[in-house]
Amino acid sequence: MRIVLQRVARARVTVGERVTGEIGPGLLLLVGFTEGDGDDALTWMAEKVAGLRIFADDEGKMNRSVQEAGGGLLVVSQFTLYGDTRKGRRPSFVEAARPEIAIPLYERFLQMLRATGLPVQTGEFGAMMQVELVNDGPVTLILER
Repeated sequence: MRIVLQRVARARVTVGERVTGEIGPGLLLLVGFTEGDGDDALTWMAEKVAGLRIFADDEGKMNRSVQEAGGGLLVVSQFTLYGDTRKGRRPSFVEAARPEIAIPLYERFLQMLRATGLPVQTGEFGAMMQVELVNDGPVTLILER
């Protein structure tokens, strides 16, 4: 499981003209799954995302989690995180989980995030999406499990 996590001032996802998810301050998560992912990876990632201290405290130090900062989450499925570009000019996506495996993982991950009490917005699995964001910091991290 891979996540590209970005601290944002705001972010939103649209499919066509329809907004599917939108947040103010918080975290944008681009999430990719591979065949071997399961509950252990999902649990670890949900806990890591909820508890990661990357928001400023009163002294300006990265010392608060998204929960403590009162932020939200925008979670977008992103199979291209498993694109292999080592050979040729066209990425290979053989390591990315097929939809019949990735969709239940994505839905379970969303459940785990919502169980933390954080407000969670989403993109639309498998759709052509437009993702807009204002990266705050900028702070961008790659999480892998």
